[in-house]
Amino acid sequence: MHFAQYYLDCLSQASYLIGDETTGRAVLIDPRRDIDEYLGDAEAAGLRIELVIETHIHADFLSGHLEFADATGATIAFGEAAETGFPIRRLRDGECICLGDGTSGVTLTVLATPGHTPESVCLVVSEQPDATEPFGVLTGDTLFVGDVGRPDLLSASGHTPQDMAARLYRSLHTKLLTLPDATRVFPAHGAGSACGRNLSTETSSTIGDQRRLNYALQPMPEADFVRLVTAGQPAAPGYFAHDAALNRDGHPLLETAPPPALTLDEALAARSRYGAALLDCRPLAAYTDAHLTGSLHAGLDTRFAEYAGSVVPPGTPIVLIADPGTEPEARLRLARIGYDRVLGHLHDPLTALAREPAPTSRSRRLRMRDIASAEGQLVDVRNPAEYDAGALAGARNIPLATLRDRIGELDPERPVVLYCRSGNRSVIAAALLEARGFADVRDVADGYRAAAEAAAGVG
Repeated sequence: MHFAQYYLDCLSQASYLIGDETTGRAVLIDPRRDIDEYLGDAEAAGLRIELVIETHIHADFLSGHLEFADATGATIAFGEAAETGFPIRRLRDGECICLGDGTSGVTLTVLATPGHTPESVCLVVSEQPDATEPFGVLTGDTLFVGDVGRPDLLSASGHTPQDMAARLYRSLHTKLLTLPDATRVFPAHGAGSACGRNLSTETSSTIGDQRRLNYALQPMPEADFVRLVTAGQPAAPGYFAHDAALNRDGHPLLETAPPPALTLDEALAARSRYGAALLDCRPLAAYTDAHLTGSLHAGLDTRFAEYAGSVVPPGTPIVLIADPGTEPEARLRLARIGYDRVLGHLHDPLTALAREPAPTSRSRRLRMRDIASAEGQLVDVRNPAEYDAGALAGARNIPLATLRDRIGELDPERPVVLYCRSGNRSVIAAALLEARGFADVRDVADGYRAAAEAAAGVG
Protein backbone atom coordinates (compact mmCIF):
# COMPACT_ATOMS: atom_id res chain seq x y z
CA MET A 1 0.00 0.00 0.00
CA HIS A 2 1.13 3.54 -0.76
CA PHE A 3 0.07 5.94 1.99
CA ALA A 4 1.20 9.57 2.13
CA GLN A 5 0.13 12.40 4.41
CA TYR A 6 0.64 15.99 3.22
CA TYR A 7 0.57 18.54 6.03
CA LEU A 8 0.34 22.24 5.21
CA ASP A 9 1.55 24.14 8.28
CA CYS A 10 0.25 27.55 7.22
CA LEU A 11 -3.35 26.25 7.22
CA SER A 12 -2.87 23.35 9.66
CA GLN A 13 -4.41 21.18 6.94
CA ALA A 14 -3.76 17.55 6.02
CA SER A 15 -4.49 15.68 2.80
CA TYR A 16 -3.79 12.09 1.85
CA LEU A 17 -2.78 9.98 -1.15
CA ILE A 18 -3.63 6.28 -0.88
CA GLY A 19 -2.91 3.72 -3.54
CA ASP A 20 -2.63 0.02 -4.27
CA GLU A 21 0.89 -0.63 -5.54
CA THR A 22 -0.18 -3.79 -7.37
CA THR A 23 -2.88 -2.24 -9.55
CA GLY A 24 -1.62 1.36 -9.49
CA ARG A 25 -5.09 2.66 -8.58
CA ALA A 26 -5.25 5.49 -6.07
CA VAL A 27 -7.48 8.04 -4.34
CA LEU A 28 -6.72 11.55 -3.11
CA ILE A 29 -8.46 12.85 0.00
CA ASP A 30 -9.04 16.52 0.94
CA PRO A 31 -6.52 18.04 -1.50
CA ARG A 32 -5.48 21.67 -1.40
CA ARG A 33 -5.94 23.80 -4.50
CA ASP A 34 -2.34 23.68 -5.76
CA ILE A 35 -2.09 20.07 -6.90
CA ASP A 36 1.35 19.72 -8.53
CA GLU A 37 2.89 17.92 -5.55
CA TYR A 38 0.20 15.23 -5.61
CA LEU A 39 0.55 14.76 -9.35
CA GLY A 40 4.32 14.43 -9.12
CA ASP A 41 4.24 11.97 -6.24
CA ALA A 42 1.58 9.82 -7.88
CA GLU A 43 3.58 9.65 -11.10
CA ALA A 44 6.78 8.78 -9.22
CA ALA A 45 4.97 5.97 -7.38
CA GLY A 46 3.33 4.63 -10.53
CA LEU A 47 -0.15 5.51 -9.31
CA ARG A 48 -3.20 6.66 -11.22
CA ILE A 49 -5.56 8.79 -9.12
CA GLU A 50 -9.11 7.83 -10.11
CA LEU A 51 -11.10 9.43 -7.32
CA VAL A 52 -10.87 12.67 -5.30
CA ILE A 53 -12.76 12.30 -2.02
CA GLU A 54 -13.76 15.25 0.17
CA THR A 55 -14.53 14.20 3.74
CA HIS A 56 -16.88 17.20 3.90
CA ILE A 57 -17.47 20.65 2.38
CA HIS A 58 -14.51 22.56 3.76
CA ALA A 59 -14.87 26.13 5.06
CA ASP A 60 -11.30 27.02 6.01
CA PHE A 61 -9.60 26.52 2.64
CA LEU A 62 -10.47 26.15 -1.01
CA SER A 63 -10.14 22.51 -1.91
CA GLY A 64 -8.53 21.22 -5.11
CA HIS A 65 -11.19 18.78 -6.28
CA LEU A 66 -12.10 20.87 -9.33
CA GLU A 67 -8.47 21.49 -10.25
CA PHE A 68 -7.71 17.80 -9.97
CA ALA A 69 -10.73 16.68 -11.96
CA ASP A 70 -9.82 19.16 -14.70
CA ALA A 71 -6.18 18.01 -14.81
CA THR A 72 -6.75 14.25 -14.67
CA GLY A 73 -10.40 13.45 -15.33
CA ALA A 74 -10.72 11.95 -11.83
CA THR A 75 -14.21 11.63 -10.34
CA ILE A 76 -15.13 13.86 -7.37
CA ALA A 77 -16.81 12.17 -4.40
CA PHE A 78 -18.59 13.49 -1.30
CA GLY A 79 -20.77 11.99 1.39
CA GLU A 80 -24.29 11.09 0.32
CA ALA A 81 -25.85 14.15 1.97
CA ALA A 82 -23.76 16.65 -0.03
CA GLU A 83 -25.47 19.04 -2.44
CA THR A 84 -23.05 20.55 -4.95
CA GLY A 85 -23.08 22.64 -8.09
CA PHE A 86 -21.07 20.10 -10.10
CA PRO A 87 -21.34 16.34 -10.74
CA ILE A 88 -20.20 14.10 -7.88
CA ARG A 89 -20.20 10.47 -6.85
CA ARG A 90 -22.20 10.07 -3.65
CA LEU A 91 -20.59 7.84 -1.07
CA ARG A 92 -23.01 5.66 0.89
CA ASP A 93 -22.54 4.64 4.50
CA GLY A 94 -20.77 1.26 4.57
CA GLU A 95 -19.71 1.43 0.92
CA CYS A 96 -16.36 -0.20 0.08
CA ILE A 97 -13.94 1.32 -2.41
CA CYS A 98 -11.53 -1.38 -3.54
CA LEU A 99 -8.31 -0.23 -5.18
CA GLY A 100 -7.14 -3.80 -5.76
CA ASP A 101 -8.32 -6.39 -8.25
CA GLY A 102 -11.72 -6.88 -6.62
CA THR A 103 -10.79 -9.80 -4.37
CA SER A 104 -7.63 -8.40 -2.76
CA GLY A 105 -5.87 -5.10 -2.29
CA VAL A 106 -6.28 -1.80 -0.52
CA THR A 107 -9.86 -1.06 0.53
CA LEU A 108 -11.54 2.06 1.90
CA THR A 109 -14.81 1.73 3.81
CA VAL A 110 -17.05 4.78 4.03
CA LEU A 111 -18.51 5.79 7.40
CA ALA A 112 -21.20 8.46 7.34
CA THR A 113 -20.32 10.66 10.34
CA PRO A 114 -22.53 13.78 10.37
CA GLY A 115 -21.92 16.34 13.07
CA HIS A 116 -19.30 18.80 11.92
CA THR A 117 -21.34 19.03 8.71
CA PRO A 118 -24.29 16.91 7.54
CA GLU A 119 -22.32 15.27 4.71
CA SER A 120 -19.16 14.46 6.73
CA VAL A 121 -17.64 11.04 6.15
CA CYS A 122 -14.67 9.13 7.54
CA LEU A 123 -12.72 6.53 5.59
CA VAL A 124 -11.47 3.29 7.16
CA VAL A 125 -8.34 2.11 5.33
CA SER A 126 -7.46 -1.60 5.17
CA GLU A 127 -4.62 -3.23 3.30
CA GLN A 128 -6.91 -6.14 2.35
CA PRO A 129 -10.71 -6.41 2.16
CA ASP A 130 -10.77 -9.18 4.76
CA ALA A 131 -8.26 -7.62 7.19
CA THR A 132 -9.23 -8.25 10.81
CA GLU A 133 -7.81 -4.90 11.88
CA PRO A 134 -7.77 -1.74 9.73
CA PHE A 135 -4.58 0.15 8.96
CA GLY A 136 -6.17 3.44 9.96
CA VAL A 137 -9.07 5.81 9.57
CA LEU A 138 -9.15 9.21 7.90
CA THR A 139 -11.38 11.21 10.20
CA GLY A 140 -11.74 14.51 8.33
CA ASP A 141 -13.07 17.16 10.73
CA THR A 142 -15.07 14.64 12.76
CA LEU A 143 -12.24 13.61 15.07
CA PHE A 144 -8.96 15.42 15.60
CA VAL A 145 -5.97 14.53 17.73
CA GLY A 146 -7.06 16.00 21.05
CA ASP A 147 -10.41 17.38 19.94
CA VAL A 148 -13.53 16.85 17.82
CA GLY A 149 -14.99 18.92 15.01
CA ARG A 150 -16.83 22.10 15.91
CA PRO A 151 -20.60 21.79 15.36
CA ASP A 152 -21.45 25.48 15.03
CA LEU A 153 -20.27 26.55 11.57
CA LEU A 154 -23.62 25.89 9.90
CA SER A 155 -25.75 27.92 12.32
CA ALA A 156 -26.64 30.37 9.57
CA SER A 157 -27.90 27.50 7.40
CA GLY A 158 -30.62 26.34 9.75
CA HIS A 159 -28.58 23.70 11.62
CA THR A 160 -28.34 24.53 15.30
CA PRO A 161 -25.03 23.83 17.06
CA GLN A 162 -26.89 21.66 19.55
CA ASP A 163 -28.45 19.48 16.85
CA MET A 164 -25.13 19.08 15.03
CA ALA A 165 -23.34 18.31 18.30
CA ALA A 166 -25.84 15.56 19.09
CA ARG A 167 -25.27 14.05 15.65
CA LEU A 168 -21.52 14.31 16.19
CA TYR A 169 -21.83 12.46 19.51
CA ARG A 170 -23.63 9.59 17.82
CA SER A 171 -21.15 9.48 14.93
CA LEU A 172 -18.24 9.25 17.33
CA HIS A 173 -19.75 6.61 19.59
CA THR A 174 -21.53 4.42 17.06
CA LYS A 175 -18.93 4.61 14.30
CA LEU A 176 -15.40 5.70 15.18
CA LEU A 177 -15.15 4.42 18.75
CA THR A 178 -16.23 0.95 17.63
CA LEU A 179 -12.94 0.60 15.73
CA PRO A 180 -10.05 -1.33 17.38
CA ASP A 181 -7.85 0.72 19.68
CA ALA A 182 -4.79 0.13 17.47
CA THR A 183 -6.46 1.82 14.48
CA ARG A 184 -4.41 4.83 13.43
CA VAL A 185 -6.24 8.18 13.32
CA PHE A 186 -5.43 10.61 10.51
CA PRO A 187 -7.41 13.88 10.78
CA ALA A 188 -7.80 16.72 8.28
CA HIS A 189 -6.38 19.41 10.59
CA GLY A 190 -3.88 19.97 13.38
CA ALA A 191 -2.97 22.63 15.95
CA GLY A 192 -3.84 26.19 14.99
CA SER A 193 -6.90 25.35 12.92
CA ALA A 194 -10.07 27.29 13.69
CA CYS A 195 -12.05 24.09 13.01
CA GLY A 196 -11.61 23.11 16.68
CA ARG A 197 -10.37 24.59 19.93
CA ASN A 198 -7.88 22.08 21.41
CA LEU A 199 -6.10 20.43 18.50
CA SER A 200 -2.78 18.73 19.15
CA THR A 201 0.48 19.43 17.36
CA GLU A 202 0.56 15.71 16.53
CA THR A 203 -0.77 14.91 13.07
CA SER A 204 -1.80 11.32 13.82
CA SER A 205 -2.78 9.16 16.77
CA THR A 206 -4.75 5.97 17.48
CA ILE A 207 -8.34 5.30 18.45
CA GLY A 208 -7.10 3.91 21.78
CA ASP A 209 -5.06 7.00 22.63
CA GLN A 210 -7.93 9.29 21.72
CA ARG A 211 -10.33 7.20 23.77
CA ARG A 212 -8.07 7.75 26.79
CA LEU A 213 -6.77 11.29 26.23
CA ASN A 214 -9.27 13.28 24.18
CA TYR A 215 -11.41 15.39 26.52
CA ALA A 216 -14.46 15.09 24.25
CA LEU A 217 -14.35 11.28 24.16
CA GLN A 218 -14.46 10.73 27.89
CA PRO A 219 -17.54 8.85 29.15
CA MET A 220 -20.43 11.30 29.45
CA PRO A 221 -24.11 11.56 28.54
CA GLU A 222 -24.98 13.05 25.18
CA ALA A 223 -26.37 16.21 26.79
CA ASP A 224 -23.09 16.87 28.58
CA PHE A 225 -21.16 16.35 25.35
CA VAL A 226 -23.42 18.83 23.55
CA ARG A 227 -22.82 21.48 26.22
CA LEU A 228 -19.08 20.81 26.20
CA VAL A 229 -18.42 21.08 22.47
CA THR A 230 -20.72 24.02 21.78
CA ALA A 231 -18.95 26.26 24.31
CA GLY A 232 -15.77 28.27 23.85
CA GLN A 233 -15.16 27.65 20.16
CA PRO A 234 -12.80 30.11 18.45
CA ALA A 235 -14.36 32.85 16.36
CA ALA A 236 -14.68 31.74 12.75
CA PRO A 237 -12.74 33.94 10.31
CA GLY A 238 -14.91 35.99 7.99
CA TYR A 239 -13.92 34.08 4.87
CA PHE A 240 -15.25 30.70 6.08
CA ALA A 241 -18.75 31.11 4.60
CA HIS A 242 -17.21 32.32 1.33
CA ASP A 243 -14.97 29.26 1.05
CA ALA A 244 -17.74 26.83 1.97
CA ALA A 245 -19.91 28.27 -0.80
CA LEU A 246 -17.11 28.02 -3.38
CA ASN A 247 -16.31 24.44 -2.36
CA ARG A 248 -20.00 23.53 -2.62
CA ASP A 249 -21.06 25.47 -5.72
CA GLY A 250 -17.84 25.58 -7.75
CA HIS A 251 -14.99 28.03 -8.28
CA PRO A 252 -12.61 29.16 -11.05
CA LEU A 253 -9.52 27.03 -11.50
CA LEU A 254 -6.31 28.15 -9.81
CA GLU A 255 -4.33 30.86 -11.63
CA THR A 256 -0.58 30.50 -11.06
CA ALA A 257 0.90 33.48 -12.94
CA PRO A 258 2.99 35.74 -10.68
CA PRO A 259 1.38 39.09 -9.79
CA PRO A 260 2.68 42.06 -11.82
CA ALA A 261 4.83 44.77 -10.24
CA LEU A 262 3.14 48.15 -9.63
CA THR A 263 4.58 51.56 -8.93
CA LEU A 264 3.52 53.40 -5.79
CA ASP A 265 1.27 55.65 -7.83
CA GLU A 266 -0.36 52.62 -9.49
CA ALA A 267 -0.91 50.93 -6.12
CA LEU A 268 -2.52 54.04 -4.64
CA ALA A 269 -4.65 54.47 -7.76
CA ALA A 270 -5.88 50.88 -7.45
CA ARG A 271 -7.09 51.70 -3.95
CA SER A 272 -8.82 54.93 -4.92
CA ARG A 273 -10.36 53.70 -8.19
CA TYR A 274 -11.19 50.06 -7.48
CA GLY A 275 -11.36 49.89 -3.70
CA ALA A 276 -8.28 47.64 -3.59
CA ALA A 277 -6.90 46.61 -0.21
CA LEU A 278 -3.21 47.36 0.22
CA LEU A 279 -2.16 44.20 2.07
CA ASP A 280 1.24 44.48 3.73
CA CYS A 281 2.57 40.97 4.29
CA ARG A 282 6.07 41.88 5.47
CA PRO A 283 7.15 40.78 8.97
CA LEU A 284 5.58 42.62 11.88
CA ALA A 285 8.67 44.66 12.78
CA ALA A 286 9.00 46.00 9.24
CA TYR A 287 5.32 46.90 9.11
CA THR A 288 5.22 48.67 12.48
CA ASP A 289 8.37 50.66 11.62
CA ALA A 290 6.89 52.12 8.42
CA HIS A 291 3.87 51.27 6.29
CA LEU A 292 1.61 52.93 3.77
CA THR A 293 -1.09 54.81 5.65
CA GLY A 294 -4.34 52.88 5.45
CA SER A 295 -2.73 49.58 4.48
CA LEU A 296 -3.79 46.32 6.11
CA HIS A 297 -1.37 43.86 7.65
CA ALA A 298 -0.99 40.08 7.78
CA GLY A 299 2.57 38.81 8.01
CA LEU A 300 3.57 36.08 5.59
CA ASP A 301 5.56 34.54 8.46
CA THR A 302 2.36 34.00 10.49
CA ARG A 303 -1.04 32.45 9.69
CA PHE A 304 -1.16 34.76 6.70
CA ALA A 305 -4.16 33.46 4.79
CA GLU A 306 -6.36 33.15 7.88
CA TYR A 307 -5.52 36.65 9.11
CA ALA A 308 -5.82 38.19 5.64
CA GLY A 309 -9.21 36.50 5.24
CA SER A 310 -10.28 37.98 8.56
CA VAL A 311 -9.59 41.62 7.61
CA VAL A 312 -10.09 41.67 3.81
CA PRO A 313 -13.68 41.06 2.64
CA PRO A 314 -14.06 38.26 0.06
CA GLY A 315 -13.96 39.52 -3.51
CA THR A 316 -11.90 42.62 -2.69
CA PRO A 317 -9.10 43.46 -5.15
CA ILE A 318 -5.71 43.22 -3.44
CA VAL A 319 -2.34 44.88 -3.95
CA LEU A 320 0.45 43.08 -2.11
CA ILE A 321 3.22 44.87 -0.25
CA ALA A 322 5.80 42.14 0.23
CA ASP A 323 9.49 41.55 0.61
CA PRO A 324 10.98 41.05 -2.87
CA GLY A 325 10.70 37.44 -4.02
CA THR A 326 7.85 36.52 -1.66
CA GLU A 327 5.01 37.81 -3.86
CA PRO A 328 4.28 34.45 -5.57
CA GLU A 329 4.03 32.71 -2.18
CA ALA A 330 1.68 35.40 -0.89
CA ARG A 331 -0.53 35.08 -3.96
CA LEU A 332 -0.62 31.28 -3.69
CA ARG A 333 -1.54 31.36 -0.02
CA LEU A 334 -4.35 33.81 -0.72
CA ALA A 335 -5.56 31.58 -3.56
CA ARG A 336 -5.74 28.67 -1.11
CA ILE A 337 -8.63 30.51 0.59
CA GLY A 338 -10.21 31.68 -2.67
CA TYR A 339 -8.81 35.22 -2.71
CA ASP A 340 -7.90 35.38 -6.40
CA ARG A 341 -8.23 39.09 -7.17
CA VAL A 342 -4.57 40.05 -6.69
CA LEU A 343 -3.99 43.05 -8.97
CA GLY A 344 -0.24 43.12 -8.41
CA HIS A 345 2.46 43.90 -5.89
CA LEU A 346 4.24 47.10 -4.93
CA HIS A 347 7.62 47.16 -6.64
CA ASP A 348 10.55 47.68 -4.24
CA PRO A 349 8.54 48.51 -1.08
CA LEU A 350 11.50 49.92 0.87
CA THR A 351 12.25 52.50 -1.80
CA ALA A 352 8.57 53.29 -2.27
CA LEU A 353 8.02 53.83 1.46
CA ALA A 354 11.05 56.12 1.66
CA ARG A 355 9.90 58.25 -1.27
CA GLU A 356 8.63 61.74 -0.55
CA PRO A 357 5.80 62.44 -0.21
CA ALA A 358 4.77 58.79 0.25
CA PRO A 359 1.86 58.63 2.74
CA THR A 360 3.53 56.51 5.44
CA SER A 361 2.75 55.84 9.09
CA ARG A 362 4.45 54.21 12.06
CA SER A 363 2.49 51.96 14.41
CA ARG A 364 1.76 53.36 17.86
CA ARG A 365 2.61 50.66 20.37
CA LEU A 366 2.41 50.50 24.17
CA ARG A 367 3.91 48.16 26.71
CA MET A 368 1.65 46.35 29.13
CA ARG A 369 3.15 48.32 32.04
CA ASP A 370 1.78 51.52 30.46
CA ILE A 371 -1.75 50.25 29.95
CA ALA A 372 -3.11 51.73 33.20
CA SER A 373 -2.46 55.28 31.99
CA ALA A 374 -3.92 54.70 28.52
CA GLU A 375 -7.29 56.27 27.85
CA GLY A 376 -10.07 55.17 25.54
CA GLN A 377 -11.73 51.95 24.48
CA LEU A 378 -9.86 48.82 25.55
CA VAL A 379 -10.39 45.87 23.18
CA ASP A 380 -9.19 42.28 23.60
CA VAL A 381 -8.92 40.70 20.13
CA ARG A 382 -8.21 37.16 21.35
CA ASN A 383 -10.65 34.29 20.99
CA PRO A 384 -13.49 33.89 23.53
CA ALA A 385 -11.86 30.98 25.39
CA GLU A 386 -8.66 33.02 25.84
CA TYR A 387 -10.66 35.99 27.10
CA ASP A 388 -12.69 33.86 29.51
CA ALA A 389 -9.47 32.41 30.97
CA GLY A 390 -8.26 35.88 31.97
CA ALA A 391 -8.48 39.42 30.62
CA LEU A 392 -7.69 43.02 31.52
CA ALA A 393 -10.31 44.79 33.61
CA GLY A 394 -12.70 46.78 31.45
CA ALA A 395 -11.65 45.14 28.19
CA ARG A 396 -14.28 44.36 25.60
CA ASN A 397 -13.80 41.08 23.70
CA ILE A 398 -14.01 41.45 19.92
CA PRO A 399 -11.98 38.61 18.37
CA LEU A 400 -9.85 39.53 15.39
CA ALA A 401 -11.85 37.12 13.22
CA THR A 402 -15.05 39.12 13.83
CA LEU A 403 -13.66 42.65 14.14
CA ARG A 404 -14.29 43.49 10.49
CA ASP A 405 -18.03 42.98 10.99
CA ARG A 406 -18.18 44.52 14.47
CA ILE A 407 -16.31 47.79 13.93
CA GLY A 408 -19.61 49.61 14.38
CA GLU A 409 -19.47 48.71 18.09
CA LEU A 410 -16.50 51.07 18.50
CA ASP A 411 -16.47 54.87 18.47
CA PRO A 412 -14.02 56.18 15.84
CA GLU A 413 -13.86 59.54 17.63
CA ARG A 414 -12.40 58.02 20.80
CA PRO A 415 -8.95 56.45 21.28
CA VAL A 416 -8.74 52.66 20.97
CA VAL A 417 -6.22 50.38 22.68
CA LEU A 418 -5.99 46.79 21.42
CA TYR A 419 -4.26 43.76 22.84
CA CYS A 420 -3.91 40.04 22.13
CA ARG A 421 -1.67 37.37 23.62
CA SER A 422 1.69 38.44 22.24
CA GLY A 423 1.22 41.52 20.08
CA ASN A 424 0.69 40.02 16.62
CA ARG A 425 -3.10 39.95 16.21
CA SER A 426 -3.36 43.37 17.86
CA VAL A 427 -1.20 44.94 15.12
CA ILE A 428 -3.44 43.37 12.46
CA ALA A 429 -6.49 44.72 14.27
CA ALA A 430 -4.95 48.19 14.63
CA ALA A 431 -4.22 48.31 10.89
CA LEU A 432 -7.85 47.45 10.14
CA LEU A 433 -9.18 50.22 12.38
CA GLU A 434 -6.76 52.76 10.92
CA ALA A 435 -7.83 51.76 7.39
CA ARG A 436 -11.44 52.36 8.46
CA GLY A 437 -10.68 55.91 9.59
CA PHE A 438 -9.95 55.55 13.32
CA ALA A 439 -7.48 58.34 14.09
CA ASP A 440 -6.13 57.29 17.50
CA VAL A 441 -5.29 53.57 17.60
CA ARG A 442 -2.62 51.90 19.70
CA ASP A 443 -1.82 48.29 20.50
CA VAL A 444 0.05 46.54 23.29
CA ALA A 445 3.34 45.18 21.94
CA ASP A 446 3.96 42.56 24.63
CA GLY A 447 0.32 41.54 24.90
CA TYR A 448 -1.66 39.87 27.67
CA ARG A 449 1.12 37.33 28.08
CA ALA A 450 3.17 40.02 29.82
CA ALA A 451 0.34 40.74 32.28
CA ALA A 452 -0.11 37.02 33.00
CA GLU A 453 3.61 36.54 33.58
CA ALA A 454 3.75 39.56 35.88
CA ALA A 455 0.80 38.24 37.89
CA ALA A 456 2.56 34.88 38.21
CA GLY A 457 5.83 36.51 39.26
CA VAL A 458 7.66 35.48 36.09
CA GLY A 459 10.53 37.66 34.86
